[in-house]
Amino acid sequence: MDCYTANWNPLGDSAFYRKYELYSMDWDLKEELRDCLVAAAPYGGPIALLRNPWRKEKPASTRPVLEIYSASGMPLASLLWKSGPVVSLGWSAEEELLCVQEDGVVLVYGLHGDFRRHFSMGNEVLQNRVLDARIFHTEFGSGVAILTGAHRFTLSANVGDLKLRRMPEVPGLQSAPSCWTTVCQDRVAHILLAVGPDLYLLDHAACSAVTPPGLAPGVSSFLQMAVSFTYRHLALFTDTGYIWMGTASLKEKLCEFNCNIRAPPKQMVWCSRPRSKERAVVVAWERRLMVVGDAPESIQFVLDEDSYLVPELDGVRIFSRSTHEFLHEVPVASEEIFKIASMAPGALLLEAQKEYEKESQKADEYLREIQELGQLPQAVQQCIEAAGHEHWPDMQKSLLRAASFGKCFLDRFPPDSFVRTCQDLRVLNAVRDYHIGIPLTYSQYKQLTIQVLLDRLVLRRLYPLAIQICEYLRLPEVQGVSRILAHWACYKVQQKDVSDEDVARAINQKLGDTPGVSYSDIAARAYGCGRTELAIKLLEYEPRSGEQVPLLLKMKRSKLALSKAIESGDTDLVFTVLLHLKNELNRGDFFMTLRNQPTALSLYRQRIEGRVAALQTAADAFYKAKNEFAAKATEDQMRLLRLQRRLEDELGGQFLDLSLHDTVTTLILGGQNKRAEQLARDFRIPDKRLWWLKLTALADLEDWEELEKFSKSKKSPIGYLPFVEICMKQHNKYEAKKYASRVGPEQKVKALLLVGDVAQAADVAIEHRSEAEMSLVLSHCTGATDGATADKIQRARAQAQKK
Repeated sequence: MDCYTANWNPLGDSAFYRKYELYSMDWDLKEELRDCLVAAAPYGGPIALLRNPWRKEKPASTRPVLEIYSASGMPLASLLWKSGPVVSLGWSAEEELLCVQEDGVVLVYGLHGDFRRHFSMGNEVLQNRVLDARIFHTEFGSGVAILTGAHRFTLSANVGDLKLRRMPEVPGLQSAPSCWTTVCQDRVAHILLAVGPDLYLLDHAACSAVTPPGLAPGVSSFLQMAVSFTYRHLALFTDTGYIWMGTASLKEKLCEFNCNIRAPPKQMVWCSRPRSKERAVVVAWERRLMVVGDAPESIQFVLDEDSYLVPELDGVRIFSRSTHEFLHEVPVASEEIFKIASMAPGALLLEAQKEYEKESQKADEYLREIQELGQLPQAVQQCIEAAGHEHWPDMQKSLLRAASFGKCFLDRFPPDSFVRTCQDLRVLNAVRDYHIGIPLTYSQYKQLTIQVLLDRLVLRRLYPLAIQICEYLRLPEVQGVSRILAHWACYKVQQKDVSDEDVARAINQKLGDTPGVSYSDIAARAYGCGRTELAIKLLEYEPRSGEQVPLLLKMKRSKLALSKAIESGDTDLVFTVLLHLKNELNRGDFFMTLRNQPTALSLYRQRIEGRVAALQTAADAFYKAKNEFAAKATEDQMRLLRLQRRLEDELGGQFLDLSLHDTVTTLILGGQNKRAEQLARDFRIPDKRLWWLKLTALADLEDWEELEKFSKSKKSPIGYLPFVEICMKQHNKYEAKKYASRVGPEQKVKALLLVGDVAQAADVAIEHRSEAEMSLVLSHCTGATDGATADKIQRARAQAQKK
């Protein structure tokens, strides 16, 4: 035990801190950490490195490479950075990498380097550029805070639900603050910044000057600040070499320490464990690491290499090119058991168990001493608790053996805590393995929960391990194995080097009839990956027709969807497909499809007959009301106006939008345009709706000559973009291009993209200087055919940004 405490370092009289190695890093970095933008996720998360070629002091001509590693240094992804200059990197709570660019655009990447999405921090940030950025975490999600070139702050507390807040201006701020950070108080994110000797707190409404209580005199500048993991405490490093520690509300001072170093540190983070009364801050310079707290002395370590600090819930991770270590306060149970000359019940029980293994009578002496004091249950509990906080399996086993030994002499010791700790440690040891690389501590694991840990294993595509953990912990299938298998299947459909038949067979063999797994969800993922045939094969295994049909309609397999709907016997589902078919097919093809499906044809006839009868009744009532109104205009004027409105209100929702419009369309298809227009006037169909009906009907007839006359009859109330859309729907690109030339400037880009003229659309977007239009054109560019167009837009963007 003396050897075990060799790496313990006292900080004052009441706390010890220890630093031990998590992994020997084998990642073969090509750059020094000081030359990279670095981001490491908490809870044993991944590490992202991006060589910074945009630094003024060390510019580089080659494009940088974004690299993502596990905490053990195992490579997860590597991609060439082709976007703009990056100011900051950070990880979200969902382990998505957020890359904040100089233009205020935030690019979001997955753990394996797959691009997810992007969003902008607003026009003001775009105009003034980004000087600095912070990624922070709150109970609402992950947020981004931006400092712009105009020395203003913009903040979003949750990137998943982006709501930008422009923070108030700091009076007289002419240059960037010496340091700043985000603080979460009363469920609201604030900005705390230092300008010379003054501190300012920005909330959504005001800028307030704040003063730390008990600050040593002579401070002319704050060089660094750090907020604790839970946002409860704040540390300030001053130019006098003092470190002030207090509450984040700046209402109470905890302590102050003079480190006798005035050089600004590279990093400063808090190092404290939950529910501990001790508070400590870790400060890192180029080659020195210092742990300070409420004690006259500090703990100092020499850093042989460039190192980076990652604050955690219960300590600090420290990684360099060669090692990854964890620094934390020794837990109370471990301290009581292992400190030199300890007479704690857990220490005596551990000695008793060791002597028992040696077959020594001292085991009985130690055990009797604990029992005489009535402390055996406490001793067992201490050993169990200390085992949970140990990193090395050998020490875990030693403590658990001692706890098991002590339990044998107790009649009613509840086994729950012992069993649960054994299970938790098996899970933790599995994910701490070098090849997995998630070095969670026991406290972090309990805070994270097993469900989130399983999600992170799935995110790393470690499906076998996740399933083994679910089976070991006997989690319900819907929460455990079924959910993981569904994720595995969604990943499997993305493997385009395997045939559709083989993928579908493999998924069905693995999943079978597993409860909680939806084949339609997996098929939807396959369709999203462009594998329509695979999606159809997977839908064959879906037992619920109601889940099959919507996806088949989305995939434009309407006839197959109709067959499935008829097989299900659900008339509502059949009518849904029929309505979709009617909108998708021209009139002839629609009735040909119904002719081949007698059941569907019969249902459609019943519905049509009912709608025609309703239309006739409504029309009779309407014209009768009009005749009565003509005969007795003065006497019944108000009553008939109310009747007409009631007819339109009450009956309109039932059939006017369907049957009346169908009738108008039928008249147009039959060449009775004047009668159709008269009916539209009688029932007050708006001009826009009538144009739509006529446009659709003429396109269904493919009467392009009549459509041309109609388009020139008078100014279109719906514009010419619908003409383009309807012609493309009928696969008549020639006619579509003709109408695209008439579309107004505000919809010109969209019309050109509809007809596939990406190059001309790019020219129009550049001419309009519209960022939204240029982004829309870029989304339609393909690398193989539109590379020159994409480059043209990027150059135009760059020129606009310079201006």
